[in-house]
Amino acid sequence: MSSDDELAERWRDGDEKALRTGYDRHGAAVLYLAQRLLANRSDAEDVTQLTFVAAWAGRDTFDPQRGTLLSWLLGIARRKAVDRLRSVARDDRLTATVRAQLTSSDERETPERVVDRLVVADELSRLPDEQRRTLELAFFDDLTHPQIAAVTGLPLGTVKSHIRRGMANLRRRWEVDGAARGSRSAGPSRAL
Repeated sequence: MSSDDELAERWRDGDEKALRTGYDRHGAAVLYLAQRLLANRSDAEDVTQLTFVAAWAGRDTFDPQRGTLLSWLLGIARRKAVDRLRSVARDDRLTATVRAQLTSSDERETPERVVDRLVVADELSRLPDEQRRTLELAFFDDLTHPQIAAVTGLPLGTVKSHIRRGMANLRRRWEVDGAARGSRSAGPSRAL
């Protein structure tokens, strides 16, 4: 077993065994930090994986003079966890906006609301079947990610990926649509 200094040097040199050793040695600490920040084991596992992928890809930026390999990994993990929290917050806002657009049939139908519903329906129809199905289960049936995984038989990570990509597609579409409509005072493009 090598010292942390030797491990850091091998890591920077691109020794793939150093990646495995680094994960074995520091993966639990990265996972612990991610769980503390996210309070969700599945998201924490994703962040841990993203941390090591990013650290390996950016290994030439590691400077042992500025800190240990562990502190560098924890810094990356913290940034990845914050990114995940921001992404979840954006997705939650989009989900609330879409639900409001799709379920509020008792409100007066304005042209903007009709356009918003058409944009959502059109974008959903463009998604691959599994991705569309996961979003429909989340929006219309109000199922959690684990419940969607149980209903569809898809792995939980796949369900989350489908929802994340579908939400990103909806967000991009709304941003483009919102820009095309100009600066109206209310609506989904303002809520995002």
